Amino acid sequence: MKHPSAYLDWYNRVEKTKYDFRSSGLAYFKYRLDLGDVDLSLNYSHGNPESAKLLAQRYHVNPENVFVSSEGASGQNARITRLLAERNKKKNEAIVEYPTYEPLLRQVQEHFPRVKRLERSSEKTYGLDADRLRKTASEKTRLLVLTNPHAPSGASSNQNELKEIFEVAEDLDFFVMCDEIYAEFDRNAVPTVFSVDPERGIVTTSFTKAHGLGGLKLGTALANSEIVEELYTDVLNTVGNSPNLVQIIAAELLTKGKDNMEKHREKWIRLKQQTEEWLKQEQLEYFPNSISVTYWVKLPVEDTYKWINDHAIPKYSLALVPGTFFLFRDSYELIKSNMVRLGLGNINPDKPTLSEAFSVLEQALKTWRPKQS
Repeated sequence: MKHPSAYLDWYNRVEKTKYDFRSSGLAYFKYRLDLGDVDLSLNYSHGNPESAKLLAQRYHVNPENVFVSSEGASGQNARITRLLAERNKKKNEAIVEYPTYEPLLRQVQEHFPRVKRLERSSEKTYGLDADRLRKTASEKTRLLVLTNPHAPSGASSNQNELKEIFEVAEDLDFFVMCDEIYAEFDRNAVPTVFSVDPERGIVTTSFTKAHGLGGLKLGTALANSEIVEELYTDVLNTVGNSPNLVQIIAAELLTKGKDNMEKHREKWIRLKQQTEEWLKQEQLEYFPNSISVTYWVKLPVEDTYKWINDHAIPKYSLALVPGTFFLFRDSYELIKSNMVRLGLGNINPDKPTLSEAFSVLEQALKTWRPKQS
């Protein structure tokens, strides 16, 4: 791989910390499965029909517009990006929003020789700018890659904003792939790009992140039936059929386990309220996030990457995500940033640990004395 993710490498190298504010996905969900007798020899070349039907109902689409695989939303992003790049070699340009989740950028760089960026500025509350897109895109553009809600800010794009984006996409004939995994925290509040344009809009998502099911590794894409068919063919010719057992479990959770999942997700509402109260109390600037469990926060620290790695982690067993990981333009240069992504996914809602974690965070900020170079 020519373009591995610096963020994922860092994340996996960080030793276990007592106060872990890195995770954007919920943890601690336990569920007693009652699968009965299961034929473990079964395979489906187009996904388990029951899980595909249930997912189609969840997203208000037809089953033929649902692609399911056991590689999570990130795997879906990589597979779809490669497929679209191979489909038309003449349209060899892609556009990725800025700032963004770095693995998305690297996946696009892996398959497109020319990658441009679509600025989502803090001055405009990280909103989508169709006029800027029209100036950035060209007849060579094959793909625009977005997140909704936006990673890292949490800004949500509404139907009207997305329609303006798709007007440009139609004029210049390109697809819009949108990672909507954070929308699963409140799916009805965020329109899918597929609902705006079923021909050009491609959704990648998974209900697992918002419900503590990270170990399930179930990715879902919504796309036109031709692309869905190509994706299943691609899976068949690369890894074979996706594990049926994973999709059987998904079907169980989407039916018998649905109430359990929603109750688990709702436990983080209190943690979010507590977090926002603390941020206001400490007079820290942050971007409001009404959907998921992460916050894009400005700290009184010039370089949060150094502060986290040289001070917070080794001295306080405290970890947040340095803002620099969302601010790569094209290279791997780590720019100085005073931003962090504060995630609540690893905070146990059944234990009174959040106040203690914030007290430690306060201490880590007060005691930071950067070394002079």
